[in-house]
Amino acid sequence: MRNEPERLSSTGDEIDLFELIEGLWKQKVLIIVTTVVVTAIAVAYAFLAKPVYEAKVFVQPPTQNDIAQLNYGRGGSSELNMLTVKDVYDIYLRNLQSESLRREFFRGIYLPSLTEDERTGSQDELYGRFQDVLSLGLASKESSDRYYVIANVADPQQAAEWVVRYLEMAGRRARNEVVKDVKADATIKANNIEQQITAELESARKQREDQIVQLSEALRVAKSIGLEKPPIISNSLSSEVSAGMDGSLMYMRGTKALEAEIENLRKRVSDDPFVKNLRQRQEALAFYRSLQINPNVVQVYRQDGAIESPDKPIKPQKAIIIALGTIIGLTFGILAAFLRQIMSALITRRPPKAV
Repeated sequence: MRNEPERLSSTGDEIDLFELIEGLWKQKVLIIVTTVVVTAIAVAYAFLAKPVYEAKVFVQPPTQNDIAQLNYGRGGSSELNMLTVKDVYDIYLRNLQSESLRREFFRGIYLPSLTEDERTGSQDELYGRFQDVLSLGLASKESSDRYYVIANVADPQQAAEWVVRYLEMAGRRARNEVVKDVKADATIKANNIEQQITAELESARKQREDQIVQLSEALRVAKSIGLEKPPIISNSLSSEVSAGMDGSLMYMRGTKALEAEIENLRKRVSDDPFVKNLRQRQEALAFYRSLQINPNVVQVYRQDGAIESPDKPIKPQKAIIIALGTIIGLTFGILAAFLRQIMSALITRRPPKAV
């Protein structure tokens, strides 16, 4: 049987498979110890690592009844477009995905939940860690209006509270924005109506003044010709003359009638009764001026299903960690044994030093 140097020389400095297996078997203790040590580390990590629980909640658009109060005084002849479910839900989604809301949640809820030591360090680093704690996205490509929010934290109850809290914060922001826009529309509408009323009342006042001027001129003409009462006109001309009494023939009403009409116009306290549809416009003005929206009855989103505290952590996955630890330990053990065998073979082949 050939010795080790002869075998290595005959194979062109290569170790055949059988010799490799034989050498690894001889170092099975090293392989087993390495595997056991790495596996033990994996087991320790799997059982000692802080568990992470995941809470997930879905949101979807509100119903038409949820936004009904936002459409009071809109549509029809109001020149204010009706708000649709999509209009309101789009505002909610914009707030839900806004960076300002994430920053608010980060400063107001996430940071206070950390210990004093955990809060030390770079704020950017803490915010980057927060990005992994709270995330959101589209539930599916088929349903473009259904979104989810996920929280991954060590406390299962806290995870459930955080996802609901985040939805509510986005909802409060969106509701305030929608209500503010609706009130602004109502204020603009009221201002427009008020301007129209003011303009028409001013126009009625000027028309009354113009009418007094016209009647005064007609009165002077009637006095100059001594026409105290309207003349008696035959039936065949009564309609033609009566029609002309509002124009150049106004003096034919006679001085008594003209003086009475002028006096009445001058003593008129208000022109309101003579402005067309004034009362309806005043009612509309009062409505839009006093329009109140109760935010508590307006919903800009719906939570899809109830949220419960998770009862099983998603991390660490003990079985996978232990299995990977065993595989890695075995790999390291075989690699260490193989390297040890190579080093041993090289030392054996080294020629003896000359005496």
